[in-house]
Amino acid sequence: MCLALPARVIDIDAQGHGTVDMGGVRKQVSLALLDAVKAGDYVIVHAGYALTLLDEAEARQTLALFEQLQQNQATS
Repeated sequence: MCLALPARVIDIDAQGHGTVDMGGVRKQVSLALLDAVKAGDYVIVHAGYALTLLDEAEARQTLALFEQLQQNQATS
C-alpha cells in the first residue's frame, strides 16, 4: 500500500529540492520529477519525491478530508 500526501511548496533551492508544508510539518523533497514548480504550488509527495502538481482546490479538499478523519478518530 502506498500513501502519497498533498503538500504546499514553501521554497525551492538551487539544487531542485523544495521545502514543503504537510499539515504544519515541513520537509525537504526532491522536485526532480516535475517541471515548472514554484513556491505556492501544491504537489503530491511520496517517498521524498514530488510526483505531480495538484490543483489548489483539490489539494484543499483532500487536506480537509484528512482533518475530518483526524477529528473523528479523536472523538472515537
